[in-house]
Amino acid sequence: MRIVVVGNGMVGSRFVEDLLAADRAGKYDVTVLGAEACEPYNRVLLSEVVAGAYDLAALTLPTPAHPRLTVRRGSTAVALDREDRVVVDSDGLRHRYDQLVLATGAVARIPPLADLGADPGSLVPGVHALRTIDDAREIVAATYNATNAVVLGAGVLGLEVACGLARRGCGVTVVHPAAAMMERQLDGAASQALEGAMARLGIEHRVGVGADGIRLERGRLSGVRLAGGEVLPADLLVVATGTVVDTSLAAAAGLPTGRGVLVGKDLASPADRRVFAIGDCAQPPEGGTGLVAQGWEQARRLAAALTAGTAEPVAGPSASDTSASGPSASGPSASGTDVVRLKAHGLDVVAMGVCGSARPDDPERRSLRLSDPGAGRHVEVVVSGDRLVGATCVGAGQVAADLVAAYTRRTPLPADPAYLLLPALAAARTDTAADPTSLPDDATVCRCNGVSKGAIAAALGDGAQSLDEVARATRATTGCGGCTDDVCALVEALAPHRDRSEPVKTV
Repeated sequence: MRIVVVGNGMVGSRFVEDLLAADRAGKYDVTVLGAEACEPYNRVLLSEVVAGAYDLAALTLPTPAHPRLTVRRGSTAVALDREDRVVVDSDGLRHRYDQLVLATGAVARIPPLADLGADPGSLVPGVHALRTIDDAREIVAATYNATNAVVLGAGVLGLEVACGLARRGCGVTVVHPAAAMMERQLDGAASQALEGAMARLGIEHRVGVGADGIRLERGRLSGVRLAGGEVLPADLLVVATGTVVDTSLAAAAGLPTGRGVLVGKDLASPADRRVFAIGDCAQPPEGGTGLVAQGWEQARRLAAALTAGTAEPVAGPSASDTSASGPSASGPSASGTDVVRLKAHGLDVVAMGVCGSARPDDPERRSLRLSDPGAGRHVEVVVSGDRLVGATCVGAGQVAADLVAAYTRRTPLPADPAYLLLPALAAARTDTAADPTSLPDDATVCRCNGVSKGAIAAALGDGAQSLDEVARATRATTGCGGCTDDVCALVEALAPHRDRSEPVKTV
C-alpha cells in the first residue's frame, strides 16, 4: 500500500517514524516530500540557536533507514490530483498514493508594512523571520555587525528571540501592538510583571503600539517607524508576528479548509477519506494549540490507526482534549499538552490551561493572584472545584514547577488554594510534587512526547546511563527541552550503574 507524506518537518517526520515502527506487517511503502533540502530538525529550538545555547547540528531529528521509505528532500508538492490519486512535485515527478498525509505546517506571517517585503522570501536586507534553519543561521550571522535590533511581536517566539539577541550583545527593543505581551497566555497584570523583568535584562519595549513602516538607507534597514511617529534605530529587525497555515495544496485540490485543512476526529478530510492532515496545517474539531505536542500526538494516533486497519482514533492521551483557548471546564488537557514555557534566558514564564487576556468569564471558576510587578513576579491560579484548571507564573520558578505538576497530574488542591501562591509556605507543605523522583510511574515528565516517569525508569533499568541515552530510548527532552532538569534528576537518582563521580550532562 502506498502512502505519501507531504512535509518532512517535526510532525511529518515523526509520523513516518511512528508508522514504520508500528507497521510490523510491512503494509506500507512510504514516500516523503520535504520542501527543505536538509534533514528534519527541531524547529522549537531555533530561538535557542539564536541565543547560542544550541548549535544547528544539535537540532537534527532522526530519519529511519528503512527499505520501504523514500525521502525526497528539497522537493515541494505543487499539485494534488485526488481523482487520479497523484501528488506532483517541483521536479515534475508524479507520486501515486493509496493514502495521503498532509503535514505542510505553516510559514512566517509577514505584516503589511511599507517597504518590508510581502513574504519571507522577499524581505529587505536586515529584516528576517525565524521559521527555518536558514533563518536562524542568517540571524546569528547578522548579530556580528548589528548594534540595534528590533523584534516585532511579543509572543513566545518574539520574547525568546529578544532575549537571545540581548545575550549576543545587541541592544533590543520589542514592539507589540496588543495591550499585553504574550496576550494568549498573559493578562495585563502578568504582562506588567514581565515588562519589569525585561527591563532588568536591558530589553526595551513598546507595548500597545504597532509598527507602520521601516526606513531604508541605500536599500538596507536603518530604522522602524511606529504608529505614533517614533522611529527606532535598527540595523536588524526580526519579525515574530505569528504564522500562516499552509493550506495551498489542499485548497487547490478542493479539500475543505478554514484556518487549516478541515479534518474529523480521525484526522481524515470529510471530503476525501484517503487524505489526512496533522500538525499545524490541520484543523480538527477541537481546534489547534499551535504546540508541537499536539502534532506529535496526532502523528502517533494516526500511525496506530492506519496500521491497525481502522480509521478511528486509538486509545491514549490526546492533545485534542483541549482547544486553542484552553481546556474545557472539566479540567486540563491530557498530559498537560497545553503547558507553555518561555525558553528565554533571564525570563521565567510558564502558563497553562485557562489563562490570557481573552479568557471567558466562568462563575464556577475561582481566580487567585499574587502580583508584584516591581519585582517582576506574578502568580495566578484558576481553580474549578478542587482542581487546578489554569495558571500563570512570571518570575516564580519553583511555584511554577509545583503548579505544572498539580495541573498535569490533576491532583486535589489544598483546602485553601491560596497556599499555591505562597512560596514562603512551601516548607510547610507535605506534598513533593515538584520533585520528579517522587512522582508515580504513570506521571508525565516530558509533555511534548508524553513520556512518563515509568518509561524513563524502564530505560534506565535497561542500561541507559546518560541524558542522551534516555532521550534516544524514550524521546524525552527532544521537544521544547523544558523537562531536561527533571530527566537529569531521574538519571541521577535511578540509573543503577551510573558513575556517580560524573555529573549528568545537560545542554
